[in-house]
Amino acid sequence: QVQLVESGGGLVQAGGSLRLSCAASGSIVSIASMGWYRQAPGKQRELVARIGSGGWINYADSVKGRFTISRDNAKNTVHLQMNSLKPEDTAVYYCNLQAWTTYWGQGTQVTVSA
Repeated sequence: QVQLVESGGGLVQAGGSLRLSCAASGSIVSIASMGWYRQAPGKQRELVARIGSGGWINYADSVKGRFTISRDNAKNTVHLQMNSLKPEDTAVYYCNLQAWTTYWGQGTQVTVSA
């Protein structure tokens, strides 16, 4: 079993920054990718950013140039540095780990005030 523990959410004014972290523990055999998704009220969960074991990275168009994902393979952690935050970034952010199956964290709230 794999556990994902997220930290770093909170309330910030527009233009501010937050850093999310996610630590994976448990029976981790082979990780294909780790990343972040978000879900705003009334909307579907969407990809924010993800990083593969080989180093490839995907970003949602809406966060390119503002968010940076990084990963520490030795520690099985992934971070999301979020700069120039906008009110539309407000959502619950979920850590995701893709291995032979998909694992999700419990979610952390990010609220950006105008």
